Amino acid sequence: MPLNRLARELDETASQTSAMLDPIVRALNMLTSSQHEAPSGLPAETAQAAATLIVTALQSQDRIEQRCRNMAYAARQFALLPKGAATDVYDAIWSGLVLDELRLPALSGSAPRPFDPHGEIEFF
Repeated sequence: MPLNRLARELDETASQTSAMLDPIVRALNMLTSSQHEAPSGLPAETAQAAATLIVTALQSQDRIEQRCRNMAYAARQFALLPKGAATDVYDAIWSGLVLDELRLPALSGSAPRPFDPHGEIEFF
């Protein structure tokens, strides 16, 4: 079924984004390992700014992974529906998802961006 393949591809995308986190976390640990001067010789303020950028990237990855897993779940549920299922059945599946921008039609496609001054993304 095409929807099951879509779900598998979304799961794979989520897994690939998750796999990229280990080296980023190691870099973050290196930047923040000293209070006065980073091991790289960077001033502590510069290292902290770099660490903040990395944390923002990690949060974005988390959001992408969650979105992919939610969409994969929805695709699997859609695949189980009989042909010609009512629109409200599809809406019920969407409304059961975790992330608001997937669950609420008015927010679809409008998730805050990491540096958007008008919104904050909460991940951790």
